[in-house]
Amino acid sequence: MTDPCRLDATTARALMRDGRLTPRELTRACLARIAARDGEIRAWLSLNPRAEAEASAIAASDPRPLAGIPVGIKDVIDTADLPTTHNSPLYSTRRPSDDAPCVEILRAAGAIILGKTDTTEFAAAGRNAMTGCPADPSRTSGGSSAGSAAAVADFHVPLALGTQTGGSTIRPASFCGTPAMKPSWGLISAEGVKLYATSLDTVGLYARSYDDLALLGDLYGFPEAGMPPARPKLALCLTPYADELAPEALDLMQSLPERLAGVADTEWLQLPAGMGDLDALHRCVQMSEGAAAMRNLRHRGALVHRDFLNRANRSEGHTARQMFEAYDRLADHRRAFEFLAAPYDAVIAPAAPGFAPLGRGAGKPKFNALWTAMQLPCIHVPAVSQPLPLGVQLVAARAQDSRVIRLAAQIAPALASSPPAVTEGKDD
Repeated sequence: MTDPCRLDATTARALMRDGRLTPRELTRACLARIAARDGEIRAWLSLNPRAEAEASAIAASDPRPLAGIPVGIKDVIDTADLPTTHNSPLYSTRRPSDDAPCVEILRAAGAIILGKTDTTEFAAAGRNAMTGCPADPSRTSGGSSAGSAAAVADFHVPLALGTQTGGSTIRPASFCGTPAMKPSWGLISAEGVKLYATSLDTVGLYARSYDDLALLGDLYGFPEAGMPPARPKLALCLTPYADELAPEALDLMQSLPERLAGVADTEWLQLPAGMGDLDALHRCVQMSEGAAAMRNLRHRGALVHRDFLNRANRSEGHTARQMFEAYDRLADHRRAFEFLAAPYDAVIAPAAPGFAPLGRGAGKPKFNALWTAMQLPCIHVPAVSQPLPLGVQLVAARAQDSRVIRLAAQIAPALASSPPAVTEGKDD
């Protein structure tokens, strides 16, 4: 049998039901992988010292959908039995009294909370996560959900939770090469999550397979949206910011008609010129809502990073009135995009500007923020593994989450075949 730590959750559960794997064996394999690799990858801020004992108490025949499955939780999401520090010196001893609802749902389904994963401070700015890309630890795994992406990609856990305010779930997934999803805004409760921008913040999902993402979607109550057709129609969109793509990302996008020719019909879609302000609108909302979220930090003293004081003081100059005008403009864009995308089963767009850059920076969110601003579901599909991971994202109308997971599973084998010859672009 494959090393248990490399199994997806769906396969692991099937083996447990067949009596060929126990929760304890899976948990021990994950902990062994962490012990062997995390000194270099540094995906974890804390581990659950009771994980093996918890796994031993779960019967392999337990019918719960995640019984015995280890899960990582981004350390901006509350957990009752582990610290939630937000990777901030201000909260280094913080111990919440309750799980966030998104964690409580996993635990009720039988999951073992294996530990807390590293994150950009407050999932926003300040301190970077120390996590390296599994394919090349000299490079970043991306931000802000750095540890969650790397933990799944490097076989520490089959599932992990992240968050996304700009590109914090999808971009790390591309840098690390693992399936991931930013659901439609509001489908998963953000209670118990450190908030940065309330109309943007979304709990994100990392998994090793699309079956696993579908399983999580069922747990979180994603609405049923039907099956994609046998031969879907897909729009390929470089976004209004195509001139900022690195050569490898542009090569990947341009290879898609050939890659997908056997499984889908494709055509290029150019967003209207009026949508070129999406990134600026996202920035206005993020920084304005962030100013409210971080205003209290002005009274916390020397441990507060200058980034947060700048946000609290509205240093970029966005006014409250501009924030409300941005809400209205984004509502118009949401309706316009969903009308424009209606003839297609999904839109495929770059998931990141290129390969993971050197260092520990979060990376540029520009190819994610426009979709986040419109509160749309996005799913990352790995497409290139050499010389480094790189993928694309499928974007669909709101509430089409279940359908777009099925669509990703349908086209993923074609996307991952015959990678084009790509060269590294300049490091950011």
